[in-house]
Order: sequence, then structure tokens, then C-alpha cells
Amino acid sequence: MAVGYLGAPSTAVSDRVRRTVALLRRRGYAVTPSHLAELCLGGRLSEAEIRWAVAADPELAIAEDLVVERDTLGRATAIRSRSIAHGDESAAYIGLTIGFVRSLVEIAPFILSVSIAGSMASGGFRASDDVDLNLIVDDGHRHLAYVVVNFLGLLHALPHRNKPTDDLTRRPIAPRLMTANLILERSQCRPLQRQDEDMAFELLVAEPVFGLDAIMEVVDQNQTLLDHFPQLEERTAPLLLDAPRRRLPKTLFPAILDRPARYLGESAWRYMQWTRRHRPDALARVAYVRSTMRPYTLFDAP
Repeated sequence: MAVGYLGAPSTAVSDRVRRTVALLRRRGYAVTPSHLAELCLGGRLSEAEIRWAVAADPELAIAEDLVVERDTLGRATAIRSRSIAHGDESAAYIGLTIGFVRSLVEIAPFILSVSIAGSMASGGFRASDDVDLNLIVDDGHRHLAYVVVNFLGLLHALPHRNKPTDDLTRRPIAPRLMTANLILERSQCRPLQRQDEDMAFELLVAEPVFGLDAIMEVVDQNQTLLDHFPQLEERTAPLLLDAPRRRLPKTLFPAILDRPARYLGESAWRYMQWTRRHRPDALARVAYVRSTMRPYTLFDAP
């Protein structure tokens, strides 16, 4: 997601293509003409329409088989190499993620849905990345969900201490492997405060693993999202898990626990920022990601 509300998408093909490329750029990646045709603002296009729009637009180009803005041509090779590596590097983590989500929803019955987001969903995953998860939870359980994801994530990462890391995924004891990207309470979705194209795109590219009904309910309750990406109505979920046969009772997790969970989660989050104090690039990346989540960030910046 990114900051800003850009209004309803234009029906002009060239404008739709240009705005979609800009949206992808804000997220740090680009896609092939055929993939862009599937993801285009305002609905799917043909690959031929994409190529025509690029050829007619002096601000766009195709480089390394990616549709990019001309002022980012220098980054096309790096983006393409990351995209090519995605298939091999993400394959080993898909099974880990599904296993983690299965454990997560069994012990946390207040979690209504889980989707894979971030680089794993966008097609640019590399071994040093973590797996970002978007969650919808019962009201009064956002911070509790954050703590449970991170605690279970730490346990889940212990056998993978030799995993490659970078400045964002390196942390004491075990690397960051599974992390909460966006956590929304159910009431926050009725309606969403943000229904801009970036929020719609976040929902479009995130891969549902659990609770597809809750995700589709968000779309039903926020029809403006379909103005940006009507593809949302037709989404599939090939990784979707069946509902667990047994889940812990919700009575074990009253909403009153959310307040102490907030203090615990915020303390842990601030500690991690402190460990990055000499890594300005990592801090800048964290600040950018937080800016894309507003107004849904869990903690205020120091």
C-alpha cells in the first residue's frame, strides 16, 4: 500500500496502464506485459493492449521484459533477476508458511483470515526475506494477534537459524521468518477508512491461506475497491486451507488481554528499531512500510 488517495481510475487504457506501472513502482517492483494485463487498474486487458499503450506513451518502456517508467530503466535488470529467482527461492517457503498459518489459526481462534503479502505475493521473494502476512481479526484483538504471530514466528524460526538474512530480517535468537504486515479488526473493514487503489491492490495481490469468506466480506462491504480492481470479485485461492477441526476456545482470549499485549508488542517493536539504529537503510525501509499502512499502523513511531 502507499500513501495517497488518487481517485477513481480512468477508462482510458493508456492512463490505466501508466497508473498501474506507477503503483507497482511505489511497491518497488515491475511485471511483464502479460502479468500487467492481468493486474491492470480498471480490469484485465490483453497483452496486445498493454504493448500498444507502452509504445504510445513516452514515459513507459519495456526493458528486461518488464514494463517500467523510463526514469527507472536502470533498475530493470535487478528487478528482473529478483523476479527470476522468485520461483526457486519461494518454493521452499510456501510449505513452511502454510504449516505456520495452520498452527497460528489453531491456537488463535480470534484470527478470521490470513493472507500471504509482501514479496512472496508480488513475485520478488528472495531467501533473505521474511514472509509477510495480512490478518483480519475479531474486534479488540489486534495487538494480541501481533504478539501471537511474533511469538509463534520466533518458535517457528528456531530450526532455521542458518537462513540468509538482511538488515530487516536479522534479529537476536532467530531470524525473522514470519511477520505480521497488516492487521485489521473486523469493524475496521465495515467500511474501510481507505478504499483507494493502493488498498485495493493490496487485497488483490495478497494470497489467501485461511478465511476466504472474511476477505470477500471486506470486498462486499467496500464496493469502491471494485471500481479500482474488478478482478477482486473473481479471485481464486489455490493455497486455501480447510478450517481446522479443532481450535482453542475464544474464551481463553478475552479482549482485555489486548491492552497488555499492546505494551508487550510495542516494547518488542521499539527494541527491534533500536537494534537497527546504525542501519539507516533498514530504518528508512521500515518508515516507508509504516507510511503505507496508515491509518492502520499498530504503534506510533518514536
